[in-house]
Amino acid sequence: MAKLSARKAVYTGSFDPITLGHLHIIERSCALFDQLVIGIGVNQEKKPLFEIEERLRLVEQVTQHLPNVTVRSFDGLAVDFVRKLGAKVMVRGVRPLTDIAGEFTMMMANRQLDAELETVFLMADEEFVHVSSSLIKQIASLGNGRSLEKFVPEAIIQPLLERVKEHPAL
Repeated sequence: MAKLSARKAVYTGSFDPITLGHLHIIERSCALFDQLVIGIGVNQEKKPLFEIEERLRLVEQVTQHLPNVTVRSFDGLAVDFVRKLGAKVMVRGVRPLTDIAGEFTMMMANRQLDAELETVFLMADEEFVHVSSSLIKQIASLGNGRSLEKFVPEAIIQPLLERVKEHPAL
């Protein structure tokens, strides 16, 4: 069995869409690890705003300035994805304290599934603690591009506005 690398980390999520909060966690993680893989999860139970191929492209676009980042999609358990990549660390971004309980539960389940993997929690900076995909979707459906500048990377604004216009019920 191959040895897992503590210098390689994986940050998993739906990134639907990727936010400035996500990007901030990614940039901070890049300073901590030699390699960071952004794992975009496919959740069959959710109807995403962006299809997986679009999310991959958008995340690659906004992380292209980070040479130690790669972006991949996965389905199934995150721990299986992390192990398959040979990583030892899962990065999780935590917003308000209400995220802590759910993230702690997930961490404990992941430790039961694979005791070798470590979870590193990075607290969101104050300016990002309120940002969620549901908030972004609401602002996009009611506002304009300038309203979104404080929440998502610039490259995400136009695709987001177009998608919300196409699918107002999302």
